[in-house]
Amino acid sequence: MRLLVRERLFSIGDDYWIEDDGGRKVFLVDGKAMRLRDTFELKDADGRVLVELRQKLVSLRDTMLIERGGEELAKVKRKRLSLLRNHYRVTLVDGTELDVSGKILDREFAIEYDGELLAQISRRWLTLRDTYGIDVVRDDADTPLLIAVAMCVIVLADKENGD
Repeated sequence: MRLLVRERLFSIGDDYWIEDDGGRKVFLVDGKAMRLRDTFELKDADGRVLVELRQKLVSLRDTMLIERGGEELAKVKRKRLSLLRNHYRVTLVDGTELDVSGKILDREFAIEYDGELLAQISRRWLTLRDTYGIDVVRDDADTPLLIAVAMCVIVLADKENGD
């Protein structure tokens, strides 16, 4: 499943659609304003909340939480220093770990589980300015979770870079 994300997606307080490659609105990102921490809801086309993303208030390293139905689903945080590429670790509540690596600020990175590609985030196959794509490779993947992971990683990387 290929999805198109507008770069300005992560403005707090604004709502944005994520479209499929046919231009149909598939997911709505609802940025919650007036909160102490960054908070987003990812909703389906009918407005049902699929996952909620929020920045953890107290942690040694910047961390974002992904919740589903009020229950924590995953934590996203930057791995220790890496000289060549940005690396983030996603720890699901069941202990499963996903690895996110690549050029996050350039929107060129991958989400993997145990060496297997789950999703590729890229601008390369798009001609629209300030847009990048999320290509969910596996049909049985949790697409809202992978979108949430990509969003969290971008928010954390942008904050770290001072944007």
